[in-house]
Amino acid sequence: MRFRLTVLDAGRSVAIHELDAVDEADARRQALARGLRVIALETASRLAPIGRAKLGLTQFSNELIALLEAGLSLVEAIDALTEKERDDAIRNVLESIRRRLYEGQSLSVALSEAPGSFPPLYVATVRASERSGAIPEALRRFVAYQEQIDVLKKRLINASIYPAVLLGAGTLVVLFLVGFVVPRFAGIYEDIGGELPLASRILMNWGKLLAAHGTGVLIGFIVTVVLLGRAVMRPEFRMGVGRMIARIPTIGHQLELYQLARLYRTVGMLLRGGLPVVQAFEMTRGLLAAGSQPRLAAATRAIREGKSLTESLASQGLTTPVAERMLRVGERSGNMGEMMERIAAFYDEELSRWVEVATRLIEPAMMTVIGLIIGLVVVLMYFPIFELAGSIR
Repeated sequence: MRFRLTVLDAGRSVAIHELDAVDEADARRQALARGLRVIALETASRLAPIGRAKLGLTQFSNELIALLEAGLSLVEAIDALTEKERDDAIRNVLESIRRRLYEGQSLSVALSEAPGSFPPLYVATVRASERSGAIPEALRRFVAYQEQIDVLKKRLINASIYPAVLLGAGTLVVLFLVGFVVPRFAGIYEDIGGELPLASRILMNWGKLLAAHGTGVLIGFIVTVVLLGRAVMRPEFRMGVGRMIARIPTIGHQLELYQLARLYRTVGMLLRGGLPVVQAFEMTRGLLAAGSQPRLAAATRAIREGKSLTESLASQGLTTPVAERMLRVGERSGNMGEMMERIAAFYDEELSRWVEVATRLIEPAMMTVIGLIIGLVVVLMYFPIFELAGSIR
């Protein structure tokens, strides 16, 4: 059984240890044998799983920066954050970090033991800053990076909300007309008799089919959605869809710019933090689509073999004409990290302009298409009535 002990060591310092023992008495005996005085003891089964807490990185980083800049040591800052936390899962993660710090481990090592709360990029940023002792500055760079990424994501999400709602509402209206209203019109026309136009007959037949087999159609729809969801989880399916979307000239180009913006901003942050360029590219490979990752791997190999960063990226199609020129300037000045962040900002501005224009065009276009579909269904339903009225005259 695993036990966690809060102990007082020979130097009269408080520390936290974990060890395996048969029971609590055995754990205390092991601690006494090491010259430790047990203050508190608890079993690992009472503890929340480390790394599964939903920890807000931005809030945690800002609070840690404020405490460090106020003059507290790293251990004191983590102590303060642990004591003020009320969420048991998050508190457990912070206690794990505090325990590792008391044991003499570095902050990056402590963070790496909770991968569910601290991603590899965050750990790498802290690890690079530990060499220079500028942890607050590194955390501030990560916060700025995270905020910029969040702003871009929010823009894309906000731009897609209204079209998605419009499409969903239009689909529900069409299904209501075809599945509920059309079958009733079909019954009326059958009682009246007469020959319906071809388009109206097709619509009425669809309506009667949905009314007669509504349960089966609903089950088929749910099964299709589930199968599609499972397919989306498969990397091969996503890669195929990504290749199809990439073939669309305008959309494919903007998606590539979005991926490159994330790549350049992340690599720039890591380079400014002190990481080698090859390690930075290897860590950020997952930011690209599956189809583009082999290209980044080939560029990374070329850099490792001694080729320039600009030529390596350009040869694999991971730059644009503007970015290539800015990278060359960065190589000459030796300030590649800052230059990559500037390139990412340039890409963000271009994406924002495209999203704004596309939103203004897509929303009225979708409204027009949905209106035409609903209008067509209504016209096809009432067209036989118009013909009947005309024949009576």
